[in-house]
Amino acid sequence: MTRRFLELLAREASAVEFEGPIIQARAAGADAAAIEALEQAKVEALKVRDLLRRRARREAELSALYDTAGDLAALRDLDAVLEAIVHRARQLLATDTAYLTLHDPERGDTYMRVTDGTISAKFRAVRLPMGAGLGGLVAQTATPYATADYFADARFRHKDDIDEAVKEEGLVAILGVPLRLGQRVIGVLMAANRSARPFHQEEVALLASLAAHAAVAIDNARLLQETRNALEELSQTHRALREHGEHVERAALAHDRMTSLVLRGGGIEDVAAVVTDVLGGSLAVLDDLGRPLAGEVGQVDAGVFEAAQASRALGRTVRRGDLLIASVDVGGEPLCTLILRSDDADERILERAALVCALLLLFRRSVAEAEGRVRGELLDDLIARPDSPGLAEHARRLGVDLSAPHVVVVVRHEGQRERAAFWASSQAALRHGLAAGRAGEVVLLLPGENAGGLARRVAAELSASLHVPATAGASGISTGGTDRGASGIDPGASHRPRVGDVAAAYQEARRCAEALIALGRAGDGASAAELGFVGLLVGDGRDVRGFVGEVLGAVIDYDARRGTALTETLAAYFGSGGSPSRTAEAMHIHVNTVTQRLDRIGKLLGEGWLEPERALEIQLALRLHRLGHTSIA
Repeated sequence: MTRRFLELLAREASAVEFEGPIIQARAAGADAAAIEALEQAKVEALKVRDLLRRRARREAELSALYDTAGDLAALRDLDAVLEAIVHRARQLLATDTAYLTLHDPERGDTYMRVTDGTISAKFRAVRLPMGAGLGGLVAQTATPYATADYFADARFRHKDDIDEAVKEEGLVAILGVPLRLGQRVIGVLMAANRSARPFHQEEVALLASLAAHAAVAIDNARLLQETRNALEELSQTHRALREHGEHVERAALAHDRMTSLVLRGGGIEDVAAVVTDVLGGSLAVLDDLGRPLAGEVGQVDAGVFEAAQASRALGRTVRRGDLLIASVDVGGEPLCTLILRSDDADERILERAALVCALLLLFRRSVAEAEGRVRGELLDDLIARPDSPGLAEHARRLGVDLSAPHVVVVVRHEGQRERAAFWASSQAALRHGLAAGRAGEVVLLLPGENAGGLARRVAAELSASLHVPATAGASGISTGGTDRGASGIDPGASHRPRVGDVAAAYQEARRCAEALIALGRAGDGASAAELGFVGLLVGDGRDVRGFVGEVLGAVIDYDARRGTALTETLAAYFGSGGSPSRTAEAMHIHVNTVTQRLDRIGKLLGEGWLEPERALEIQLALRLHRLGHTSIA
């Protein structure tokens, strides 16, 4: 009978069919023990069936996101891309309909742009004022909303014309997520059912991902249209200034060469080379943080960045001395800036080059964001669910060889979470690693063996990117033994993927980063092996709690029982260079009180507590005690 359950799993039978073997066994007169065994086998088979269905759905979601990213990279027709996104939303969420509304800035409401599965002409023509209905509320608050029964939900401001259109379409359960460009909501992506149903959190997250792709597609279309408009303007100028042959030929050459570069998959450096070849002078292309992407023009002062801001506001090239500056933004955020040092150059060619560079960067960012989400989910699985099957194979498909030496780097920061996550994702993609962004930290899994050197480089580069200190702790994973201690893997496994070691390395790297912060080394990077005694104690498998208890436990216990401040006094005493008077000043107490407390500490710690070696251990224990997670109860 167990084989029968396997056959049902193999042909993806419905849940009710799994009762068949049990019914047959009862009809055949099987005893209670056999029936109970079949019931248990049925339960396990249904668990396997649910797991397979979840996996299949997740694969379908990832495939849809990849397909959507591919649509964006080959964007030609905005309507076709939006229709594909809405259709995929309907398929993946298994809803009766899906539709997308866009904001109308002239009328101040939203209108239907794309629908899939709708049957009512009135519904396809409905307009939603800001705050009215579920879609209007999502557009107004920029927050996802879901309802299992729209007409019974009092959270929404119901209007007769909207309710009539919804009723004519027969919709009951509706989920809506905002389409955002920066801080601006440009529309709403919605999925709806004609019967009551709840929407789960993963469905909200999936629809939000598709909405993000839709927003990028719309913004891409804007950039493409601007490029077409700019190229058309260039053509008109070419015809009007035909008598100026050399000037026109140079502009046409730049136009043709840049367009050809884009079609052949050229990069920013190729576009910059065309500009300098046609216009002369020297050109630099800067990213949104002012870092060079190509070329150089020497020293750039703060006035250049003010000119770049003016260029974005005007949508034109701005001249500052012998510099021409053209800058492009997306959704109000800078994307790239071109700086040309030349006495006489065609400003419009530079503007078109800026748009081409912006388009290339936007395509690159769209693909990187989609890939970054997949890599982040894999790294989360390696840390939280290392026993999940297929992780090594999944990593191999992403170009990550887990059988080679790797380093786990945990970076603590207080900067912009999205910027830090994007930076980490870019680094992982360039170095064939993985990255995941979390609240207050990013985690990277990068190939290499020099854990300390990699931690310092990551800390320095992310600190520069965020303009706030980023502190990195690192732990290595080798193919043989590991530089962190016992690996738990047999020696014969030296060339097999070390999936399970990632979670342990993550914990050690995180402790290392926390220790650096506690030791006053925020903005630095190191591995546990480079932290001396602290590294030995925060490394994997070290008994930090026992060390603190052995060295300082008597004083900590005394404070806990009596409510005294001996531990604080001891720390202040060492911090003031062993001076009772300076200790008294630091703690705002009388020097006699300090002397009495030191006498009590001496009795608790025993003779020789001020000897150099003993004092070093006590100070080390005090530092570790400040870490919080090393405190003894």
